[in-house]
Formats: sequence, C-alpha cells, structure tokens
Amino acid sequence: MIGKCLFPVAGYGTRFLPATKSMPKEMLPIVNKPLVQYGVEEAIEAGMSNCAFVTGRGKRAIADHFDTSYELEHQIAGSTKEQHLQGIREVMDRGVFTTVRQRSMRGLGHAILTGEPLIGNEPFGVVLSDDLCLNGEGAGVLTQMAALYEEFRCSIVAVQTVSPAEISAYGAVAGPTEREGLIRVSQMVEKPTAEQAPSNVAVIGRYILTPDIFDILRDVAPDDGGEIQLTDALKVQASEGRVLAYEFEGIRFDCGQVPGFVEATQYVFEHHYGQH
Repeated sequence: MIGKCLFPVAGYGTRFLPATKSMPKEMLPIVNKPLVQYGVEEAIEAGMSNCAFVTGRGKRAIADHFDTSYELEHQIAGSTKEQHLQGIREVMDRGVFTTVRQRSMRGLGHAILTGEPLIGNEPFGVVLSDDLCLNGEGAGVLTQMAALYEEFRCSIVAVQTVSPAEISAYGAVAGPTEREGLIRVSQMVEKPTAEQAPSNVAVIGRYILTPDIFDILRDVAPDDGGEIQLTDALKVQASEGRVLAYEFEGIRFDCGQVPGFVEATQYVFEHHYGQH
C-alpha cells in the first residue's frame, strides 16, 4: 500500500497577483477551504497519510494550516464557531505532515527530486494542488490510481481528453490501450503544439511514481529554460513500458487559472458546501 504523497507547493502563483503577493496560491479558498486541503484529503482517503510538502519562501502558511492554532482555538472553544474546525482537525489527526524547501524554482522534476529525503525508496503519490479533482460520492482520483498501482506496479499518470487548442498547455501522451480507460504510454510530449501532439490526451496533476524516478531525474538534462522536467524522466520509464495513463473517473478544475478557480468555487458551493 502506498503511504506517502508529495505536494510540490513552491510556485509563485503569479496568475493570481496581487492576492498571492504574500499568501500562497495553495491557500486560496475554494468556498471555505484552502485548495491544498482538498488535495490532502484526497491523499489521506487513498491511504497516503504521510503528506510531504516541497515548499519555498513565503509558504509557511501551508505548514501552519495543518498545525494547531492555539490562540484561535482557545478563543472559540465551546462556542458554535468551533464546529467549523472539525474538518481540518480530522485531517490533522489522520495525517503526518513534513516539509522541505526547494531553494530555486527549477521545474516539477526538480521539485520532486527535492522531496526525495521525505519519500525514501518507496512508491508515492504526487498531487499538484492547482488541479482540483472531485468525484462526488465515488472514490477520489488518487484512490482509483492506488488500486491500479497494486495491480500493475508501475508509474501512473492521470489523464483527460482536451481540445487540440488546449493541448499546448499540457503534457500529451499516446500508446496502445491496455484496457478501457488505460493506456500503456509509448509517446509523451511536454506542451506540444497541436501539430506536434501525439494525441489530445493530456496529463493532469495526479501521479503515482516508482522510486527509481529519483535516479532518473538526477540524470535528466535541464531544458532550455534551465528546468528539470518530470516528463523527461517519465519518458525513460515509458520507453521500458513502465508508465500507464489512466482516464480517471470524476471532474477536474484547473484552479491555476482564474476562470477555472471561479468555476470550481461555484461548483463546490452548489454541490459540496455545508455537507462536511
């Protein structure tokens, strides 16, 4: 069973300036709960109760959120307001939270490599908090992927079909169909043009990775921008038939963009707010 999940949360969140000038974008609320908490709850539901955050400067609020706030809790103890802390208290009781700093922004691959001391030599999940994934009363996306890992024992990326016009914002994958909703990845291109894309099947921010990914990342050459891309490491695994792309059940919102963030807020307010 996979017990750890990595959260790369060191990014600047420039699309949400000025709100993110002094506040982590991962702490922006979808209704009354910060974006990062949705991902943490998804990981814990999947059995990945050890949550490791790769942070950067100005991100202390994330660690503080998953810790006790003594002054606040003392002030509202015994009042009707205390019930609003029930959800986060349950998360804190069920999870273990660790952090490591990424001192320079050198890409997703570098962020994952930075998290190696917190993960060790075992398979692990990765959640990119920008992607909010919900599945109603059904199993969360990471729970679905963890079950697949137990069957196939290889790296798994979550994917969804997007329009050709949108594929340039994603990593695109293609390969033979393993079974319905599951592709054995043979091609992977990071942010291709519509003409370069092997398909319009896009990788989103949920992964399960095998621990050999760390050694592969160490050997990956930086791209023209000096960043180490996870896609390049996954290509190495895919060349050996060790990457699956899973078309997950559920709905995904791109909360790294303002329109997706607003859409997610509206959806959560209408379908989830007040239920937990």
